[in-house]
Amino acid sequence: MRENRFLRRRPALVAATATALLLVTAAATQTSASAAAAAGCQVNYTVSSSWQGGFGANVTITNLGDPVDGWRLTWSYAAGQTITQLWNGSYTQAGTQVTVTNASYNGAIPTNGSASFGFNGAWTGSNPAPTAFSLNGTTCTGGVNPTTGPPPTTPPPTTPPPTTPPPTTPPPATSQPCDIYAAGGTACIAAHSTTRALYAAYNGSLYQVRRSSDNTTRNIGVLSPGGRANAASQDSFCANTTCVITIIFDQSGRGNNLGYQGAGGVGGAVQPAVANKESVTVGGDKVYSLYIPGKSSYWRDGHLTGVPTGAAPEGMYMVTSGTHVNSGCCFDYGNSETTRRADGAGAMDAIYFGTSCWFGGCSGSGPWVQADLEYGLYPGGSSSWNSNQRAFTSKFVTATLKNNGTSRFAIKGSNAQSGSLYTLYDGALPRGYSPMRKQGAIILGSGGDCCIDNTNQSVGTFYEGAMVAGYPSDATENAVQANITAAGYR
Repeated sequence: MRENRFLRRRPALVAATATALLLVTAAATQTSASAAAAAGCQVNYTVSSSWQGGFGANVTITNLGDPVDGWRLTWSYAAGQTITQLWNGSYTQAGTQVTVTNASYNGAIPTNGSASFGFNGAWTGSNPAPTAFSLNGTTCTGGVNPTTGPPPTTPPPTTPPPTTPPPTTPPPATSQPCDIYAAGGTACIAAHSTTRALYAAYNGSLYQVRRSSDNTTRNIGVLSPGGRANAASQDSFCANTTCVITIIFDQSGRGNNLGYQGAGGVGGAVQPAVANKESVTVGGDKVYSLYIPGKSSYWRDGHLTGVPTGAAPEGMYMVTSGTHVNSGCCFDYGNSETTRRADGAGAMDAIYFGTSCWFGGCSGSGPWVQADLEYGLYPGGSSSWNSNQRAFTSKFVTATLKNNGTSRFAIKGSNAQSGSLYTLYDGALPRGYSPMRKQGAIILGSGGDCCIDNTNQSVGTFYEGAMVAGYPSDATENAVQANITAAGYR
């Protein structure tokens, strides 16, 4: 975020949000009588937001047949709707016919597995949901559709079946935050932590340290799949010398690894954080935090690797510290400029945590969870102080932010050791921020324009966090918070 208080405004779009869920169960159409693998699919099509002339939607494909390696989903619009922007895939549209193909990282769908994508679209007059989908040429029936045998004799249903509301209870205890987000239809596109795995099956590296004695590096992994960081590996490697954290690896598989913004890193003018500045325990195991005392920050250009851009919806969370903060600009985690410059209102969409009171009128001394949307830290939907804000001073703090890109955003916070999320704000975007203009970089530990030609002024601690494509439900965020409190930060 740029450190001046001149705000460029644009009139906000009048927006209204409507949600619809369609479970497609159209009858099968046979295209071949030759023997082939069984195929079947189910599609959830959800209108996540709607405004005058436009809408946002999320689509989840569930594969009910044999494993798929590369997918193509097709449907037709009945009222002339058009797609204007799509993420987690690519699309073509010819008239009313839409074809969406997988991205490089989500083409494989195992049996009973799923893949998701989202998009923004335009409409005039009405916006009915599609009534039939086909996956790789096979009509999605909601069940297995063998490619042999005679065609069905039952005519297609004329109306979709009743929808089932999403579950409100958390997934099984074996799930980790990114498993929970995926189950809610908003998959992680970046997942970072120095303390633990954010997927139950993750067994890779969490971060990299470099020691000063010989400038060699070591990747620090987990003790077991889905487990805590192997602090003993860092301790042995860094014995009798100083180590710094050079990379925080992305656990999502999309390659959105965060490198430090300084000489030898991803470019910039700050230094990597010391690796052993703070140790805590998670589930009884010793782990290390990313402890930023100022003059450190991390960055990644992820606009080609799944990070939402423009007005695409997204959500995020981080676990941070309520006792290691300051008012320097700006301890952020989230979406930032690829230019590393302050490029205007809406160019950022990041969680801020600290004691900065950007517009004045604050109540108390913080620290507070706010939204860094560029050209301002927003405590709510305007530059006026949000009376629903509250300080979070506990040792461990959960902070969340979600933004549908056009009409709505929400800020929440909580103690990361116990309790549920507290909604600080849930409503319209500030004037001049609709639509959002996100660029798709990821920032951690500083504002978006911090570190090319100056040093980072912010102080803070990062334990874990993730970013997702789409607008997470409250139930999903509540389940993530339950997982965090159960993790046992001490």
